[in-house]
Parts: sequence; C-alpha cells; structure tokens
Amino acid sequence: MKTMNSLSGGKTSSYVAVKYPADYNVFALVTTRDNDCKFPDKKLRQKVSDKIGKEFIGTLEEDMIVYTMFDLEQYIGKEINWVAGKTFDETVARGKNAKIQLPTPMMRFCTVEMKIEPIFNFWKKNIKEVVETRIGFRANETRRANTMIERCKPTNGIMTFKTIIGKSKNGKRNKWADIPYQIPRFPLIEDNIYKDTVESFWSDKNVRFAYMNNCVGCMHRNPLLLRKMFDKEPVKMNWFVKTEKKAIKSYKHNQWKAEVTYEKIGKSFNQFELFDNDFNECDSGYCGI
Repeated sequence: MKTMNSLSGGKTSSYVAVKYPADYNVFALVTTRDNDCKFPDKKLRQKVSDKIGKEFIGTLEEDMIVYTMFDLEQYIGKEINWVAGKTFDETVARGKNAKIQLPTPMMRFCTVEMKIEPIFNFWKKNIKEVVETRIGFRANETRRANTMIERCKPTNGIMTFKTIIGKSKNGKRNKWADIPYQIPRFPLIEDNIYKDTVESFWSDKNVRFAYMNNCVGCMHRNPLLLRKMFDKEPVKMNWFVKTEKKAIKSYKHNQWKAEVTYEKIGKSFNQFELFDNDFNECDSGYCGI
C-alpha cells in the first residue's frame, strides 16, 4: 500500500515528514484573492503559483508558512506536493446573489473545501488506490485520533469522500458517491511522541515556522488568541472582519463566533501577555484530515 503524509506546515506534521518518509507529501494551502493580503515576495509568489497550478495572490495563513514548506522540502530532500482548492473568498460566497455564508463548528465546509477536497483531488489524479495517510496527532491526542477512527468504522477503517461521479439519466442532476481513499494512521501516537520531542528536534534545524499554522482568524481559536492575532496579522485579520460584516448583511447572526463579532474582538483591549502554552491545538485552529 502506498503512503502519504498530510502536512499542515506546523512542527508536528513536519516532524512526521522527516521521521516517517512516505511516497507522497501533500500540503493544502489556504488562499485568498484579496490584494490587501498579497504575498510580498513576487518571485516566491510565482513559485507558489507554479506549485498549486494556478495564480497565487496571498494566503490567510501566516506568510511564513510558505517559507516553512520550501525549507522543509529542502530539508527532507523530497518533493512536497502543494494543493489549493477554492480561495477563501470563493468558499464563503454561497447561494443566490453570492451571499456570504460563514462556516460554523458544526458545518466546517471551509476545512472540507480548502483542505480535504484538494487533497482528495490530488489522490484521485495521482494515486488512485487506497493509501495509508499519516496524520500528525501526538501521543496526548488519542481522543482526536479515536474520533477519526470511529468515523471510519462503517467503511471498514477506510475514510471516504463524497464527490460527484456523473449525471443522472436525464442529465439534470449530479450523481454522488462516497469514494474510499485513505486509511488514517497515527505514527506519533504509536511511538509515544509528545510535543517536547518535536520541539527539541526542530530547535537547531534550518526550517522556519510560523507562530501558528492554519488560518490566522480560525473560528476555533480562543478570543484572547484572536485578539493577539490582530496585533500580529492586522491586515489578514481585517479580511475576517470585512467578510463577517458582509455575512451579517446576507444572513442575520451570521458570525464567525456566535458570542461576539471579530470587529469587537479587534477593538477590545489586549490586557494579557499570552504564551503558546496557553492554548491547545483546537484553540490554535488546528485543521487535520
């Protein structure tokens, strides 16, 4: 069975790429067409465009994630396959008249359409057989791994993806099917690897990492962390504010977080000095497949 490492750009999945070599290393980048968030290095912007096979303007992850993936590719000495689905701008423009609909914790279509689907499409084009996919859950994240395993039980441990496979007989409707494509494996849990081991490994390596990987304004992040991100990434966090305002105009109470708008979070006084250890993976917006 062929193997695939699912990379997020963080230290843990990058550790997996080093310690558990696979047939394929795949990284899904969240993109935006907003010129305010344009990636500043023109030459590197073109390199990313070449990697994902379409124009790259900018990302709503930290820009450092781009340097991370190029550094990591050099370090492991093996190609990393970059993929990208629809831009975040396109992902939230849903329904008639392009109304803005935001994802929710119960309806995480952002993760599906910008992370899972492009990885599935890479698999469909390049692998075409059930693959063992290594997921970067550490030894203290067995609950997350068990949740993923439970989801796969009805399909004999194989994860499926629902996709269009054709048209109905009259050609008016799409035909959908659940396609089995990957068996998740958790090597860091199997080998009892914790965060301290991962941090120690990268402490003297020439790979640059973002403060936190995945979207800077992820709705799963703690409001205190989001407030800190307004200081670290004001332009990108403003994208989340602008998008939320459009969403509220489209649908009442259509917010990133039900209890507070991002505009209010951004205007709140940041009273605390926050440390990385104050947050868990969910607070930092971890998106795993």
